[in-house]
Amino acid sequence: MVDEETRYEAVRSRDARFDGEFFFAVETTGIYCRPSCPAVTPKRQNVRYYTTAAAAQGSGFRACRRCRPDAVPGSAEWNVRADVVGRAMRLIGDGVVDREGVGGLAGRLGYSARQVQRQLTAEVGAGPVALARAQRAHTARVLLQTTPLRVTEIAFAAGFASVRQFNDTMREVYARTPTQLRADAPNRSRAVASSAGIPLRLAHRGAYRAGPVFDLLARESVPGVEELSGSGAGSRIFRRTLRLPHGTGVVSVDEAGHEQPGARAEHRGGWLDARIHLTDLRDLTTAVGRLRRLFDLDADPYAIDERLGADPRLAPLVAARPGLRSPGAVDPDELALRLVAGPTEAARLVERYGKRLDAPCGTLDRLFPAPEALADEPGTLGALARALADGTVRLDAGADRDDAETALRALPGMDARTAALIRMRALGDPDVALPGDDSAAWRPWRSYARQHLHAEGQL
Repeated sequence: MVDEETRYEAVRSRDARFDGEFFFAVETTGIYCRPSCPAVTPKRQNVRYYTTAAAAQGSGFRACRRCRPDAVPGSAEWNVRADVVGRAMRLIGDGVVDREGVGGLAGRLGYSARQVQRQLTAEVGAGPVALARAQRAHTARVLLQTTPLRVTEIAFAAGFASVRQFNDTMREVYARTPTQLRADAPNRSRAVASSAGIPLRLAHRGAYRAGPVFDLLARESVPGVEELSGSGAGSRIFRRTLRLPHGTGVVSVDEAGHEQPGARAEHRGGWLDARIHLTDLRDLTTAVGRLRRLFDLDADPYAIDERLGADPRLAPLVAARPGLRSPGAVDPDELALRLVAGPTEAARLVERYGKRLDAPCGTLDRLFPAPEALADEPGTLGALARALADGTVRLDAGADRDDAETALRALPGMDARTAALIRMRALGDPDVALPGDDSAAWRPWRSYARQHLHAEGQL
């Protein structure tokens, strides 16, 4: 836990390494900000600190218009933690509260709604409803400032129950009406029709080594579902289809990232450009969250590189590739099935069982088959598909990682290495050791150590 002295020093030095790890609010202005906000540093006695934007909003503070604290990367803590709070935060990020309510969230976690409310409030300063509300407000602001959709359409697309609730929330969070927020868009001419997709900046903290991530996506690419265009490193674009709760989508992500303007080298961060086409705009929050997991955008490269860089074997690898990530998955069930099937078999499954998109996008015309479509396949693949379909194996954002691996290992033919890879990629566990490459010195970042060794050709 970062103490108040460290937090104030981060605010005073405008240290972007802490963006998303905490927020600060100024009592004399009623505004909350990210630590790297370029505004004049407030006096220490006027500053209050919050773990989440929702907690700051719940205390009556409004989001800063200058630093846009709602657009920062998520806290890396929620990826690392395997307890109920970490699992709850991942599920809320996936939009579960909007789709299933607090009762649905609690049911997935195996706790009562009251217990979940109490634990989240104690740890992050806000309950599940407030956390989901903050997320809806951010989604609405993105839609207001990047699309020409009518305000009424945006209200329901962002997950609000009524236009009145939408208007009230936007005024409370941003001190602006939806119409004023749209007028405040930095590049109003860039707003595009929904048919052209929603342009997004997927923010990350610290350095981001995109090349190895795109190399992996290229090796794993399945025709009809994914494609990479562009020939040179740094110029590639990754595109793929998405199965989402309310519909389908197609997303493109540009390998060429951008650094945060004006950031000091040691505090640098930036973003990847993306564009999302959705059949139902209610899926925007979920789609963004899943992309962030695929590209591991909420990681803390400062902590990871510091730990792994202290190991003699890894030190030169970390120095050569600062900000190397451990890619996750946009669809955990799909990834698990593909890891078991292998690339050639995965392509066959798509050709035979993949559901065709109503509106194909170039060569992307199918979704990877859902588990229930593969239940009659023989061997381990069929056993896994049946277990995913009936809930015997759960790989969603809130799944207990130990329970999931135990259930995977119980499937006929499932080997320890594949189960560990599923835990690493599908469940986004940052500390997985595959059989034969364990090292206690790399904890809690063994998944990242493996990425360094793989990138260097040592695996």
